[in-house]
Amino acid sequence: MGLLSLLRKLRPNPEKEARILLLGLDNAGKTTILKQLASEDITTVRMKKKQKRFCFSPKIRSEPLQVTPTAGFNIKSVAADGFKLNVWDIGGQWKIRPYWKNYFANTDVLIYVIDCTDRARLPEAGSELFEMLMDNRLKQVPLLVFANKQDMPDAMTASEVAERMNLVQLQGRTWEIKACTAVNGTGLKEGMDWVCQNMKK
Repeated sequence: MGLLSLLRKLRPNPEKEARILLLGLDNAGKTTILKQLASEDITTVRMKKKQKRFCFSPKIRSEPLQVTPTAGFNIKSVAADGFKLNVWDIGGQWKIRPYWKNYFANTDVLIYVIDCTDRARLPEAGSELFEMLMDNRLKQVPLLVFANKQDMPDAMTASEVAERMNLVQLQGRTWEIKACTAVNGTGLKEGMDWVCQNMKK
């Protein structure tokens, strides 16, 4: 599934742009999700040897992909039939997180990605999310949480993540959590369908 198949559903007004902010801790899978949505080869998500982290290829599980933490930001812009969708993928390292707030303005949907195999950092991920949501610029912005890496045997389920992060306390905000596996695209279409249906007016 590419972004082009979604653009016609995003806005009734073809002159407007949609801005999606894609955030989460480092190694959550944000850039892989972005490349999947843009129908790009995820094997191009590479890193220098000194910065290696690994995930497994969806086709040959014994062959790891080398994934690079995003040091700044990635943006993909796709235009079709008068629509333009801008997806901003901001790095999740702790040194970069204070700069997330610089990208909050004019956001239509916030997508927050969770590494469901990283139980130790789930409280940290939750703390960062709730701190962000206190910002007035994100007050009315719909939230989609992608519970990523569901292909891994030790991954938490989406419902477990929602419970542990206490997402039910997000009263007064439109939100949803969707299970996904970024490396093979599973669950991404369902998540983006929700985005299209709940785009900030």
